Amino acid sequence: MHSTSASVFIDPDRCSACGACIRVCPSDILSLENSIARAAPDTNIALCLQCGHCMAACPESAIDIPALDPNLHDFATFTLDPAWVAPGSGLPTQDLARLICSRRSCRHYRQTPVEKEKLADLIKLAVFAPSGTNSQAWTFTCLSSRPEVLALGQSIKAFFKRLNKKAENVLLRKSLALVGAKTLDHYYTNYYASVKTAMEQMEKENRDRLFHGAPTLILIGSSPGASCPKEDAFLAAGNILLAAHTMGLGTCLIGYAVAAMAADRSIQKELGIPESETIHAAVALGYPDETFQRITGRKKPKIRFPGK
Repeated sequence: MHSTSASVFIDPDRCSACGACIRVCPSDILSLENSIARAAPDTNIALCLQCGHCMAACPESAIDIPALDPNLHDFATFTLDPAWVAPGSGLPTQDLARLICSRRSCRHYRQTPVEKEKLADLIKLAVFAPSGTNSQAWTFTCLSSRPEVLALGQSIKAFFKRLNKKAENVLLRKSLALVGAKTLDHYYTNYYASVKTAMEQMEKENRDRLFHGAPTLILIGSSPGASCPKEDAFLAAGNILLAAHTMGLGTCLIGYAVAAMAADRSIQKELGIPESETIHAAVALGYPDETFQRITGRKKPKIRFPGK
């Protein structure tokens, strides 16, 4: 028998009234009634973020949230230990730091296909990233073959050809800038020349300057309703980049693809992506055909401690 709501099920036979779930609930919808944890009335249950904190904290496994997919813990390419890793225990910081510092953007790939099981596992790991108001409104579109990636590349190249032709029109650029629309002029100043060179190399030298020869691409988008969808997408992408490295895969974020798809929505329509979705990140990936010898540095960051 369960104490029910639209989002949370609590088994009164298992509940020990310890209050652990109440303490961690970010929405304060749980309380003790007659020595049993209960969710707020259905009229207030919309406040539930379905974050799973209560499930994770309950020592008696008395709580279930149907919206959370338990199969996301089942991976095809490795076995997950379900025990929670507490802060400061488990993985040594130096090992995590070595992984973070070793990840590099890959621009040389073998044409070995990436197994769909690995792609599925990467996406499962991606959705364990945090998201604004726990909306978890991600979408993932996988182009799992080189011909699919190349077909998208052709659409993106056609977009930039049209954009470069517009940018070459001095009168158009300056007229738009005079009325405050400086985007085209900014593009011409900062990107036009490099994009033109890249497209010439693609056409004359058969070089893939967009996806760098990657056989696979994951497009991370969002469904309507997320509070900060772009940030959510990049947090999910971060999980993919690090997890892919441990699986022997190289990755590279492709910003030009995202920019083209944002400006020309017909590109995502060609892929069968609903118009209601927006693509925020594109991750090229595959087995790397490059090797590095050591970790290097990064530009020195600006760090502030206001009030110190």
